[in-house]
Amino acid sequence: MFSAAKGPPTVSAPDGQLIMSDGARIAYRMQGSGPALIMVHGWSQSGAMFQHQLDRLSRDFTVVVPDVRGHGESPPPAGGLRMARLAADVREIADHLGMARFHLLGWSMGVSVIWAFIDLFGTSRIEKLVFVDQPPMLTVLPGMGEEEAADCGALFTLESLAALFAALRSSDADATRANFVGGMVTGDIAPPLFEWIIAENGKTDAGVAAALLLSHSTNDWRDVLPRIDRPALVIGGAASHVAPRSQRFVHGQIAGSVYREFSAAEGGAHFPFLEAPDLFNELVGDFLRA
Repeated sequence: MFSAAKGPPTVSAPDGQLIMSDGARIAYRMQGSGPALIMVHGWSQSGAMFQHQLDRLSRDFTVVVPDVRGHGESPPPAGGLRMARLAADVREIADHLGMARFHLLGWSMGVSVIWAFIDLFGTSRIEKLVFVDQPPMLTVLPGMGEEEAADCGALFTLESLAALFAALRSSDADATRANFVGGMVTGDIAPPLFEWIIAENGKTDAGVAAALLLSHSTNDWRDVLPRIDRPALVIGGAASHVAPRSQRFVHGQIAGSVYREFSAAEGGAHFPFLEAPDLFNELVGDFLRA
């Protein structure tokens, strides 16, 4: 039976910081033993989002949860606020920790980071992949028809993206992010959990968030999807602001992939790993162990 989370997790402190090749410092948490699993969180959030997974999946895996540069406990970097640099960070984290091969799980922008990783470095080091609720293109491109935009799950026009970018750089940045996140959860989320999500969101400097938003929203990953040759699990949410149609499209483009859509009653919005951690952990654990 599904049981909704009532409050935020008890978050462990980072295990340390790793220094990337461009000088950026990445805080990370690592727990467990067994096959390596690196989990990449979403835009303007933090690795603390995955505490339930760190606690449970570490029974079977060595789970590594970095705070993306400029997020959570990772200090704002001098640069590198692009999907390609974040993908290089993932590879460097694996290198620092001596992980020759690993599973990768991405959520939201973290999926884009993994797609960038595959685009740049291929799949030779990857065992299995989990993609959680990320469209393959966030912005309607010039000449893109309605059906194509719906398959992409595009959330923005060029004009609305520019407006959001400007709002994130204004004095209303905190309210802008809070309103944006408010559309990403189920209507009956426990208030303490939602307030904690907003607080974690606020740890990301507004300038970092704005810069990454542009890179995140202007990369078209559709040509990468058919090149994915590793077992993949695609997770969507019936109540998510990300249209489930886009997640079914991603699933359809990756040969042999598995699709699971969380219903609204199951906590199927943008944060299923927080709203329905037990169900999420069972699904991901079973997939990775198979």
